[in-house]
Amino acid sequence: MVTSALTIPGKKVVKNLGIARGLVVRSRSIVGSFFGDILTVFGGQNSIYMELCEHARQDAYQQLLHEAYKLRANAIIGFRYDATELAPGLTEVLAYGTACWVEDDTSA
Repeated sequence: MVTSALTIPGKKVVKNLGIARGLVVRSRSIVGSFFGDILTVFGGQNSIYMELCEHARQDAYQQLLHEAYKLRANAIIGFRYDATELAPGLTEVLAYGTACWVEDDTSA
């Protein structure tokens, strides 16, 4: 279970296992940059850069899930993405959240 909320309906956090994160640093290829820049000139949706961003987010997300698994978590709360341009054409994508163990909330 992964949520951007700080709670999961019907569940209670039994143990906080710490921050889990996934980090990816991506650069554009020369060909991708060339065609991406051409699309930028004409405006509108830029599918080349969108695909690059989506792959970076997916890779960071998968790393996050793997780290949470190593922490023996069954949920991640407070999930977020962050991205930073390190240099022209070089971007860092970070997926992070609080890894925790949750159980059914029987008090409700």
